[in-house]
Amino acid sequence: MGRETSSEIEIMVPPRRGENVVHPLEANPTAPPRPPEQAELRPFRRWTPWLVPVFVVANVIMFAVTMCVNNCPRNSPRPCVAPFLGRFAFNPLKENPLFGPSSSKLEKMGALDVTKVVKEHQGWRLITCIWLHAGVIHILANMLNLLLIGVQLEQEFGFVRIGLLYVISGFGGSLLSALFIRSSISVGASGALFGLLGGMLSELITNWTIFENKFAAIWTLIFIIAINLALGLLPHVDNFAHIGGFISGLLLGFVFFIRPQFEWVGQENVPPGYHTGSVKSKHKIYQYILWIIAAIFLIVGFTVGLILLFRGVNANDHCSWCHYLSCVPNSIWSCKSSASYCLVKLG
Repeated sequence: MGRETSSEIEIMVPPRRGENVVHPLEANPTAPPRPPEQAELRPFRRWTPWLVPVFVVANVIMFAVTMCVNNCPRNSPRPCVAPFLGRFAFNPLKENPLFGPSSSKLEKMGALDVTKVVKEHQGWRLITCIWLHAGVIHILANMLNLLLIGVQLEQEFGFVRIGLLYVISGFGGSLLSALFIRSSISVGASGALFGLLGGMLSELITNWTIFENKFAAIWTLIFIIAINLALGLLPHVDNFAHIGGFISGLLLGFVFFIRPQFEWVGQENVPPGYHTGSVKSKHKIYQYILWIIAAIFLIVGFTVGLILLFRGVNANDHCSWCHYLSCVPNSIWSCKSSASYCLVKLG
């Protein structure tokens, strides 16, 4: 995606030998004097990304701590995978095909368990679960995507907005997951990552006028999002966390990623004595409208979702088809609608 930028091409012709007069390019005696040489105008500030790499390191540390606590050689009755790693060895692949710890240790470390959230009032699990991962494959995939997407966004919008978007989107994914998935635990940063994708989409929409190749950019992004959501239909993947994170990030993007008009930015950077015409508003009307609508939906959505969760409401009882958003039955696996997850048919 590229943004449209205004540029001026200036051709400078050196005087021929023996000439003592430099002829101006424009014979306009009333034109203001040429301003002193200035650095290239950057309409929007570029930030140095540091928070996203910190998030990656934090996730890796949490995974290492989880594996240390797991201590497969001591706690598993079955042979561990890669026993030469000592207490960092992986649980048997029949228990965890992603090369990671046991589900009981993930639960101990703070995985999302609806029963504990509702009955034991452990609401903090809605946040801690986004810093845990089920295995090496899981964390590698998520951290690679976090670096590819998050670094670019942090350069554009800074660590404060990206940090808030990441955490709040992860929380939104956990909330929707808790309302639908009742019989298994959930871990992973996928909800937060889908929040970043949602933020990219809303940034493209709300700042529509400053992009070039608009339709190509938006269809490419929608295609990427659709492919990733389709992968959420595979067994052992929590697609409700993906959907909740994406919706949260989409709405947050309208709030956090609003940009001023290029004309307004240019006007603010015009040297004294030059006039470019007046731009009345920093933002366009539709940007304000999207901001207000998104803020309302965020506040109402999180409030209603938390009330339903802590009242013990099972969203599957009120939506008979919603489990298909996380699982589509076929000849390889079946779906358990009451829990909204896939059961792999072994044979």
